[in-house]
Amino acid sequence: MYSQISWNRTAAVIASRRIRNILGSVLGRDGRVWRTHEVRLVNTSSGDTVNIGEISYKVKTPQNPELVPVKHISDSLPQTVAQHLRWIMQKDLLGQDVFLIGPPGPLRRSIAMQYLELTKREVEYVALSRDTTETDLKQRREIRSGTAFYIDQCAVRAATQGRVLILEGLEKAERNVLPVLNNLLENREMQLEDGRFLMAAERYDKLLQEHSKEELDSWKIVRVSEDFRVIALGLPVPKYKGNPLDPPLRSRFQSRDIHYLPFKDQLELLYAAGPNLPAERVSQLLSLATTLCSQESSKLGLPDFPVDNLLPAVHVLSAFPMMSSQQLVSRLYPYTSMLTKEGRAAVEGVLSRFELLDGPSQPAPSAVLTVSSTRGSSGLADVKLRVADKDVTFQVPAGTKELGLPTSGHTFIGTPSHSQLIAEMMQSHMAKDMCLIGPKGCGKSVIAREFASMLGYSIEPIMLYQDMTARDLLQQRYTLPNGDTAWRPSPLVTAAIEGKLLLLDGIHRVNLGTLAMLSRLLHDRELDLFDGTRLLRWDKYQELKEQLQFSDQQLQERSVLPIHPSFRVLALAEPPAVGVSTSSSSRGQQWLSPELLTMFLYHSVSPLARAEEMSLIQGLMPAVPKEAAENLLHLAHSLRQTNTPTAQSLASSLSTRQLLRICRRLSRYPEESVTHAVNKACLSRFLPSLARGSLEKTLTSCCIQDPPDVPETRDLSCVVKDGVLTIGSVSAPVYKPNEKIKVPDVLFYDNPQHMMVMEDMLKDFLLGEHLLLVGNQGVGKNKIVDRFLHLLNRPREYLQLHRDTTVQTLTLQPSVRNGIIIYEDSPLVKAAKLGHILVIDEADKAPTNVTCILKTLVESGEMILADGRRIISDPREAAGKPNTIVMHPDFRMLVLANRPGFPFLGNDFFGALGDIFSCHAVDNPKPQAELAMLKQYGPDVPEATLQKLVAAFGELRSMADQGTITYPYSTREVVNIVKHLQKFPDEGLPNVVRNVFDFDSYNQDMREVLIETLHKHGIPIGAKPTSVHLAKELPLPEVKMTGYWTVNQGGSSHRKLLCPNESHPIDIKGPVFLRVQSYPGNRQESRVMSFSEEKAHWQIPINDVNIICDVTAKDDTVYVATCNPVSLYAMKQHGDTIQCMELYDVFPRTLSGVWQPFVTVAPLGSPLDGQVVLHEEQCDTVLHLDLGTGAVRRLILSVDGEQPVTRAPNWWGSKEQQAGHKMCHDFSHKNWLVFYKEDSSQLKVLDVLEGQVHSISLPINLKSVFLVAEDRWLLVESSTNAKFLLTKPMHMAAEDSAVCQLHSISEDSVSLGHGATSGERSAVQMLSNQELPNENLSAALGQKIVSPNRILADSGSFARIVVGFPELMSPNEVYSFQRQVDLSVTQSGELGSHMFLRGGLRSSAVKRQNCVSLLSANQVIRALPPNKVPLKDIYPKDVTPPMTAAYLEVADLSSKKVKYIPVPRSMTVSPYTNWLSKVSESDVLVASLGSGSVVTVDMGGHARVWETSLDTLQRSLMEWRNMIGMDDGRPVQITVQKESGMDVSAPKHGKIDPMNTPHVGGNQWAGGTGGRDTAGLGGKGGPYRLDAGHNVYQVSQAEKDAVPEEVRRAAREMGEKAFKARLKEIDMSEYDAATYERFSNAVRRQVQSLRIILDSLQAKGKERQWLKNQSLGELDDAKIIDGLVGEKSIYKRRAELDPEPGSPQQKPKRLRLLVDVSGSMYRFNGVDGRLERSMEAVCMVMEALENYEHKFKYDIVGHSGDGCDIELVRVDKVPKNNKQRLKVIKTMHAHAQFCMSGDYTLEGTDTSIKHLAQEEADEHFVVVLSDANLERYGIQPERFAQVLTSDPQVNAFAIFIGSLGDQAERLQRTLPAGRSFVAMDTKKIPQILQQIFTSTMLSSA
Repeated sequence: MYSQISWNRTAAVIASRRIRNILGSVLGRDGRVWRTHEVRLVNTSSGDTVNIGEISYKVKTPQNPELVPVKHISDSLPQTVAQHLRWIMQKDLLGQDVFLIGPPGPLRRSIAMQYLELTKREVEYVALSRDTTETDLKQRREIRSGTAFYIDQCAVRAATQGRVLILEGLEKAERNVLPVLNNLLENREMQLEDGRFLMAAERYDKLLQEHSKEELDSWKIVRVSEDFRVIALGLPVPKYKGNPLDPPLRSRFQSRDIHYLPFKDQLELLYAAGPNLPAERVSQLLSLATTLCSQESSKLGLPDFPVDNLLPAVHVLSAFPMMSSQQLVSRLYPYTSMLTKEGRAAVEGVLSRFELLDGPSQPAPSAVLTVSSTRGSSGLADVKLRVADKDVTFQVPAGTKELGLPTSGHTFIGTPSHSQLIAEMMQSHMAKDMCLIGPKGCGKSVIAREFASMLGYSIEPIMLYQDMTARDLLQQRYTLPNGDTAWRPSPLVTAAIEGKLLLLDGIHRVNLGTLAMLSRLLHDRELDLFDGTRLLRWDKYQELKEQLQFSDQQLQERSVLPIHPSFRVLALAEPPAVGVSTSSSSRGQQWLSPELLTMFLYHSVSPLARAEEMSLIQGLMPAVPKEAAENLLHLAHSLRQTNTPTAQSLASSLSTRQLLRICRRLSRYPEESVTHAVNKACLSRFLPSLARGSLEKTLTSCCIQDPPDVPETRDLSCVVKDGVLTIGSVSAPVYKPNEKIKVPDVLFYDNPQHMMVMEDMLKDFLLGEHLLLVGNQGVGKNKIVDRFLHLLNRPREYLQLHRDTTVQTLTLQPSVRNGIIIYEDSPLVKAAKLGHILVIDEADKAPTNVTCILKTLVESGEMILADGRRIISDPREAAGKPNTIVMHPDFRMLVLANRPGFPFLGNDFFGALGDIFSCHAVDNPKPQAELAMLKQYGPDVPEATLQKLVAAFGELRSMADQGTITYPYSTREVVNIVKHLQKFPDEGLPNVVRNVFDFDSYNQDMREVLIETLHKHGIPIGAKPTSVHLAKELPLPEVKMTGYWTVNQGGSSHRKLLCPNESHPIDIKGPVFLRVQSYPGNRQESRVMSFSEEKAHWQIPINDVNIICDVTAKDDTVYVATCNPVSLYAMKQHGDTIQCMELYDVFPRTLSGVWQPFVTVAPLGSPLDGQVVLHEEQCDTVLHLDLGTGAVRRLILSVDGEQPVTRAPNWWGSKEQQAGHKMCHDFSHKNWLVFYKEDSSQLKVLDVLEGQVHSISLPINLKSVFLVAEDRWLLVESSTNAKFLLTKPMHMAAEDSAVCQLHSISEDSVSLGHGATSGERSAVQMLSNQELPNENLSAALGQKIVSPNRILADSGSFARIVVGFPELMSPNEVYSFQRQVDLSVTQSGELGSHMFLRGGLRSSAVKRQNCVSLLSANQVIRALPPNKVPLKDIYPKDVTPPMTAAYLEVADLSSKKVKYIPVPRSMTVSPYTNWLSKVSESDVLVASLGSGSVVTVDMGGHARVWETSLDTLQRSLMEWRNMIGMDDGRPVQITVQKESGMDVSAPKHGKIDPMNTPHVGGNQWAGGTGGRDTAGLGGKGGPYRLDAGHNVYQVSQAEKDAVPEEVRRAAREMGEKAFKARLKEIDMSEYDAATYERFSNAVRRQVQSLRIILDSLQAKGKERQWLKNQSLGELDDAKIIDGLVGEKSIYKRRAELDPEPGSPQQKPKRLRLLVDVSGSMYRFNGVDGRLERSMEAVCMVMEALENYEHKFKYDIVGHSGDGCDIELVRVDKVPKNNKQRLKVIKTMHAHAQFCMSGDYTLEGTDTSIKHLAQEEADEHFVVVLSDANLERYGIQPERFAQVLTSDPQVNAFAIFIGSLGDQAERLQRTLPAGRSFVAMDTKKIPQILQQIFTSTMLSSA
């Protein structure tokens, strides 16, 4: 009696002819030769046999029937499968092991299982992964009641019991694991750990004939069953990723290629699955799939199409026949998100070929209408979808909770695109597990939760991390209370058994091999666990139960469990990185491999559309200000649409999640600015400069403007009052903790900036956010956090992360006590339990894959711990569940991290997790705040010192931001310096700052930068207290009374003259607005290396031809006017910017002929501060300038309008001196000025505030006017030098009531015996407008006197004092300090070389007298040319006087001394020497500045501030010496204080030793050391110190430290010799070497810092990783139980990680520098040195990248009128030494000199970008150097912008060399942000290049 079961091929369903054609081509040989095989199972009495074709196999009855696979064989067996089965049976009969190789998918496994089911064989299944060790295959120890036993694992069980071992994923296992099986495969032998030996069946049976079974058992020999077979399943490696097969292992297998099912078989299967679908449509889908699996498509780099998923897809399609095929394909094969542009085009081409591009035409489901549970069957739900206008109902699996309806809850706002997505997910859910792909923060988790609640699922979230192992996924070991080891199922397994929705968050992070462990669970719903438990699909389990007639209880005892039918997996992932080589791991990887494609159906979550996002924001936060929200969205969307990597990375920091956070905050604090929120979210303070520029530009273009910076006027104080803390404007209740001890308490000095940060933090804290503080080192992050928690009274837990932090150490710390594993809670768990604040420090040091687990904790409030407990935030969920920890509502995290990037090189914590925290950038305090804070640290440190420190460190920090230096100096360092100075005030500042800067003392370039900066701010590092260089003082001549001035008041009519005056309003023209440019001032302190009168100096940015013609100062602002072209410069004495207004357009150069303008400046006073009047003396033009706004107004004083210009007066050509117009501005601070013209008889008084001009007509012709007081003016007549006093009423009214009177002054001399008569009247050069203070007057005249007075200077005296003038009318006495030689008589013999530079003698009178008086200091100061100075008296005979511009003659009337201070020569002098000589007789102009100092400006534009007053000089010298520290030259003595026990008797001098031998101790000799009572050094109780002169012959410390001269000479010679040898070697002349040095030195610093960065990048790339499963190293916490049971490989150690097998080679980055070598570069090189700078830039690139050719391949190409690709450096021939580099530079120069004109910038850029895009490289950069002369050649900037961004693969940058006018800036505005730079100052080119390098190269490091 037998029954016959046959599987025949069903008749082929009719398909169109077209398909047959395809069939023929695709199937090839298999398609033509069909041999049919029948598979028959024959029951006979001796047992069943299975026949496949002609081969039969006898079936044995299985011992453990539950291990036999069930329900794998389908009803209709395709012929191909039958052939595969027949082959396996042949091998099985031969006793050979087989290897089934083929593309990813479940097909190979299902064929193996079908075979085993047919032959009723028991199976041992193992999925291999990289964590599989030999213990998983052979034997594992477990502890039972205190003893360790060996438990056989799969391979051993299969061998002894005669089962079939299925090994899946051989390419995943590490190389050294599988050879364990070699002997078992070959000879069926294996030595086990417990001493047993497995022996092949034949040998064992032979032995059994000679020995009894007991004997063999005692020898521990075990028989391997003859039925034992191995079936290995693997992927072919090279094509797929993985380890290639070990040759010895490979040779032990028989292989069979199991490709996809043939087209025809597959088609029949699909027809059967979707019987109601049109055949054409199904065949098109399959054709597409087959095409995408062909060889050609894999050559294009397209991953294989998951053919196996067509079945579930057809299920979906048959329920929704109206669904578009394209949509279905994109779920199976999400080509839009995983392929490059070319790949996408290829796929779309295939789609259109098979008419599947029907996406737009077919409607997508729009929403889920209802969800109801299906009647009669639990675990299913009916879902009704609206598709187009039809409603479709279908069944899907559902969870165990009650179903929720698709309503918008308070946490979920339904937007159209999201409800459409959920409807599509419902469709897929009916057939298969799904994966959602979307960028971070776009709402994947929220959608998943909403989906789950609709279907009544409980969610089991599992956060995946990078080094997650298979054990973490499936089962972990733990110990029972009695010490036994056991296995605890992971949440994944419990979810499968209980039928939950498993949420795998982050499958893009986890290793592919680990995920492959799940492929069987996802495809077949079967799972084998480590302890032997098997999970089966629900229907298979039921089938097994029926077949074997077992109860659930019995099956459970045999450890077989069912998987709940509702169980589903939903994975979440970020989009795969497209087209990136795996070297740049930071930017994600292409994780979507062919293997993963088969596991899920994919849905992509696109970011929301703008309108949807807006409705979402308003739905969740109705209170948010609408305008702010709209601006935000505008910004976010414009960033998302930009296609550059920079914009993309910025957009990722503005994900929907961040936008919601910002809006939540804005709705609570609506007054905050959007800019502030955006900058906070993007951490813009720490972005690379390019990205920051890009963000600012986008902000501006989105019209989000920051309100102008209002100085912080708000009171930022923190007060705790009545249990409420208030910081600034925010209040919060103070917490009442249980554990007071954990509240931090810290020394904290409030300062405004940190208070602002804390106020910001409090705002976010109150909103319930977790905070992230990012900043450089030492800016006070920890202090701020501790202070914050202290104020809030919150207890804290503290976690410090480091590079060895693992997920385990973050959560639990395992330890073993009495053989039982106890888990200690980490601070994180404690804080969550108790509601403390968790402070995580140094978060960027831990690997980001570890810190990622904080994400679930922050987002969903859930976390699974290693001991099986879990943290849950919802107390209702936790109720009644064991092992749960409810998260305390007060728990918060405060995370501290350093900023990303160089030099910290931590991991980018912000990039990975920034969007789940509210971020705050902590910066060094601003100067004022820092100063205030330092004052609290060092109350006794002089404020000047603190200001210097703050300024110097401020500059160093900004240099660090620009990338000039690498280390960011922080507040911590300054505070330490100040603490030191506070404790040891005598220690010099230069010594103390070395505590910080000695780190850099071996880096030459760095030291130079530091010393330069410290010197600039006056920190005298390297100065000695003895280096004081003050000018030599000479005695002044005696003061003598030399005459009287009598003001004639007589009644006689001709002596007293009335002067009529009239008034009229002034006419104002304008205003015109000119640009006020700011230049960096670079003010340098002068007293750095030595102390002299010069305090500070700076260079005014004038060009070589300009001439300085006036200097004046008001308060502490210095104004300088120049006259070629006319411009005005202003600078504050302590400021750091120079403002400049060019008045070039107001004074055109050529009125007629040659015109040399000459201007005078008058600064106005309050309320017109910051405004000046400028007077041009030739054409009497008066301008009023406002330096704040740039407004220029012209004031027209004369009534008759402008006088017609006669022939332009040129005051240098004509012999007769033209009369000029003059302005007197002594009282300009009162806002009135006096104007007159030489040789005329009219005075004009301009009242600026009233806008009136008063004209006074005089009876005399004027030579000069001196305003002695507001109402008394001294007038000098032109021809006779006669003096008159004009008295006028104080305030002239508009009506002519008051009258001015003119009094003549007669001068009478005291007869001096020189024969000087009253006839000689000297010309007054300077007359003070205020009097000397009385004590100064008394000191000067040597008698006590109180009287009005004026000080006067003329050429014949050092100074004259007129006592009683101008108030007293009685005769005024004149006291003089007479000179030996009148200054007007030039000492011609002294002319020397100085005058030849000056174009000979000065012929005519000069315009500026250069004489000022400092009344409070009692000094008269004038600048004299060297030939009018008694050099012989100043310098000794043998010293040559230095070359100087002038000497400042300081006549001090109190000390009766005169000194001459040399003013250094200017660097450059205008070539117009003739013109110069008209300005002043020496090369400098002088003005007084404040009370005790003067400012000089030399003709080269160099300004210097001099301190002349004796008192201030002495005070400064004291301060300077204190700052340097008094090192008195004594050697440092070390004394140990001993208590000698003897009491101090009375102090005495002690005996004096006639021999004066040194005495130590003894209480008798004077002058000893270390004794008691006597006078001496270092003892106790003596009356005074007495140094008897021992150790007097002491060499000064400096001499001891100095290196002997001959040693230095030897070192020098050695260096020179080596240099010459090197030159000879590369055949370079010394001249060439010097030329090259010139370029090289200019960029040495940039090269150095670039190389430092490149080195550290290399080091970071080489950082070692943990290798697990090692037999030596550090104990791996995860393996602590394995250690308990005695396993060996439980250690981990660090080693360099080999690249993952199959990962592509690292490619170098590719850089092309495109330099402009056109004619204009050569032409304008003289103006701004642009060609030289470009040559320097080229030199920098060549030097910086030397020896990094493996990292960066570069070439340099030029463009000019001759063409757009002039080769300078070839990629394969980069210059190796200086000679070759110089040759490149010379080529550039020569080309620019001789090329044709024309501009090929555009073509050159275009060609370079196209050329580079074709090359293979990790990243491509093109940097274009050009002078922006595009407009001249009619090139539109828009076109250039287009070219720059033409290829997204190539990062192109443009550097424009400052061009004519503002051409370059206009250009920059049209070009994309962050891509273009303007180097107005060509010195910046190398710096800009360096910036581009650092920010781009670092981005990918």
